[in-house]
Amino acid sequence: MGDWRGPGRSEQADPLGAGWERHRPAVFGVAYRLLGSVADAEDVTQDVWLRAAGADLRDVGDLQAWLVTVAARRSYDILKSARYRRETYVGPWLPEPLLTGPEASLPVLVDESVSSAMLLIMEELSPPERVAFVLHDVFGLEFGRIAEVLDVSVPGARQLASRARRRVANAKRSTPQASKAERERVLTVFRAAYEAGDLAGLVRLLHPDAVYVTDGGGKASAARKLIHGGERVAEVMVRTGRQWRPGRIEFAEVGGELALVFHREGRVFSVDTVQITDGLISAYRRVINPDKLVRV
Repeated sequence: MGDWRGPGRSEQADPLGAGWERHRPAVFGVAYRLLGSVADAEDVTQDVWLRAAGADLRDVGDLQAWLVTVAARRSYDILKSARYRRETYVGPWLPEPLLTGPEASLPVLVDESVSSAMLLIMEELSPPERVAFVLHDVFGLEFGRIAEVLDVSVPGARQLASRARRRVANAKRSTPQASKAERERVLTVFRAAYEAGDLAGLVRLLHPDAVYVTDGGGKASAARKLIHGGERVAEVMVRTGRQWRPGRIEFAEVGGELALVFHREGRVFSVDTVQITDGLISAYRRVINPDKLVRV
């Protein structure tokens, strides 16, 4: 994972100005990793800007650490309430797609922690664990700052990060990441089979224990439960493909990984990411909630 700690020197001469533009990706990045929502991360970024614009930053020696801490504190408040919103969410919840390739409108700090698979792993952590893990293991903040955000002792913050790290490591061992070349190969063949309505071809690409997850949020027609089994998933994909009649299917970089963007009637219809195991698709995740596709 990257180390985006701020520069050691003070930025007193221009505490915001150019400093804000330089550190804005980190502010947005910590909020997105904690919340899994582009919309919420943008709101947090705006809140941090307003807070920073009204603060006296002349004595701040590490502007990025200060900004990231403010963003984390605000995100933590939202994250705690978001747990309730997750419980009332209609159907499966998936992270809001974040464009990270040439299509991205703003600079984004990219590493494995913005992938859909990693965000779903972190979703299983408690809010304090998630904050401690992201701030320390991704952004390199010292435990003193993390303890202030979480209102715990320094040893308590260190323990939260350690526990989160173990849980993340265990989950990653069970879901190893495919290489960029393998992902491109699998998705290229998958797109061709999907466009052709080739049931047998899709079955060959899907792991026998594949799972199909669709996030409609109650605002688009989507399965409200997970669909299991490669053959069953393939059948559902062929059937829905005939019903939806999508237009072009494009490749895009989402969360640092190659994904598929489906278009229908002149707009983005879905953004699909996959988990690949032993050269086969073991998890297919489709976001069709229109609220999560606005920024795509």
